[in-house]
Amino acid sequence: MPTLKETPSEAEIVSHRLMLRAGMVRQSSAGIYSWLPMGFRVLKKIEQIVREEQDAAGAQEVLMPTIQPDDLCRESGRYDDYGKEMLRITDRHDRDMLYGPTNEEQITEIFRASARSYRDVPLMMYHIQWKFRDEVRPRFGVMRGREFLMKDAYSFDLDRAGAERSYNKMFVAYLRTFARMELTAIPMKADTGPIGGDLSHEFLILADTGESEIACHKDFTTADLAKWDLDPDGDLQSVVDDFTAKYAATDDKRDPEAEKALGDDLVVGRGIEVGHIFYFADKYSKPFNAKVQTPDGEEALVHMGSYGIGVSRLVGAIIEASHDDDGIIWPESVAPFRIGLLNLRSGDEKVDAACTDIYDKLTGAGQEVLYDDREERAGAKFADMDLIGLPWQIIAGPKGLEKGTVEIKNRKSGEREELSVESVLAKLTG
Repeated sequence: MPTLKETPSEAEIVSHRLMLRAGMVRQSSAGIYSWLPMGFRVLKKIEQIVREEQDAAGAQEVLMPTIQPDDLCRESGRYDDYGKEMLRITDRHDRDMLYGPTNEEQITEIFRASARSYRDVPLMMYHIQWKFRDEVRPRFGVMRGREFLMKDAYSFDLDRAGAERSYNKMFVAYLRTFARMELTAIPMKADTGPIGGDLSHEFLILADTGESEIACHKDFTTADLAKWDLDPDGDLQSVVDDFTAKYAATDDKRDPEAEKALGDDLVVGRGIEVGHIFYFADKYSKPFNAKVQTPDGEEALVHMGSYGIGVSRLVGAIIEASHDDDGIIWPESVAPFRIGLLNLRSGDEKVDAACTDIYDKLTGAGQEVLYDDREERAGAKFADMDLIGLPWQIIAGPKGLEKGTVEIKNRKSGEREELSVESVLAKLTG
C-alpha cells in the first residue's frame, strides 16, 4: 500500500489524485495502469456486484478473447467505424487481428454457430473482460484510459417485443447494480454511435468533475428504488416507463423549453457515464445471417441488444461521487476492507496483544480488516486511514486500553465513540 503525501502532477481530477495517493494504481504507460492490492480489491468487489445482478437478470456468463480476428469486424461492416481508436495487430503469420473494443461480432458468431430454433431464445450472455481503445488523449486516470475492464452483455430475441423485454431487464438490472454501490444513476436517452440501433440509454451519476453537463428532474436525485418492484421477472415496463417519463438530458439533447417549464424542479450538474445499453434489431444478425426457425417453420433474423458497464471506470466514478478533503469515502459494498485497525504503539506488548485479539475475532467473524501495525507516528496512520477511506476505523492505544476501551470512527459521518473492546466487536459483527 504505497501511499503518497503529495499529489502527482499528472493527476487532473479527484479520483485520479486519490487513487494514486492511496496506492491503488500505478501508471504503466499512457492510459494503462497496474492495479495494486488495494485497487484490485475494489475492482473485484465491483465486478462481483455486476456479476450477481447480471445473473439475477437471467444472463449467462461467458469469456471471450481480447484479441479477435479482423474478419468478424469486416463481416459486420464496422471495421472502419472505430477509426484509429481500434488497435490493429498483425501476427507472425501476417494475419490481421485486433484488440477488441467490444464484442458484438464475436458473440453473434458464437450464437449463429449453435442456435437454430425459437426455443434457443430469449438468450442473454455476458462477460467481464479487458478492452482497449486507443484514445488520442487518455486522461483522468481510469476514467478515460486506453485499457479498461468492462462488462458487456448481449441479448438475442425472436422479435422486437422480446428484445424490448430483454432491454427492460437490463435497464432494471443497471438500476439495481448502481444502487448497491450507493450511486444515484440517472438513465438518459442517448445516441447509439458506432454500436448502432435506434434505442439507447446512458446511465450517468452526478459529480462535479463529470465529463458533460446534464439536466434532469430533481426527483432523480432522491429516487428510492424500494418503491418499485424490481423483480427481474415482474412487470418491468412500468418501471422503465416511470424512469423515462421524467425529463433527463445530456448536454447535446437538452430542451430549453422543457427545462423552463420545470422551474425549481430542474437540476443542472455534471455527469459521469457508468453504463450504456442499446437495442439494435438486426444490425449484426443480418450481416452474420444469425437466424432461428420460428414456431410456424419460417426463418427469422434474431433481434439483438448490447449492454455495457465500465467496471474499472466505476472505481473512479465512485470516488468522484464519494470523497472529502481527507480522502476517499468507500461505500461498504465496494470498500477494499470494511475495517481499518490502527495500532498506535506497535511494539508495545499489551497493545500488540489487544490488536491481535481484535483482529483475530473480527476476521473470525467474517469481517475484512486491514491491520496497520507499522512503526509510524499516529498522525501518519490517521492520515493514511482517512485517505484510503475504509468505512470503519478502530483506534487502539495504550491510554484507552488501560481503561479497557478503544476508539471507533465512522469514516462517512466522522462520528467517534470510545467503547469497550467487547462493545466494538458486537457493533461491527452484529
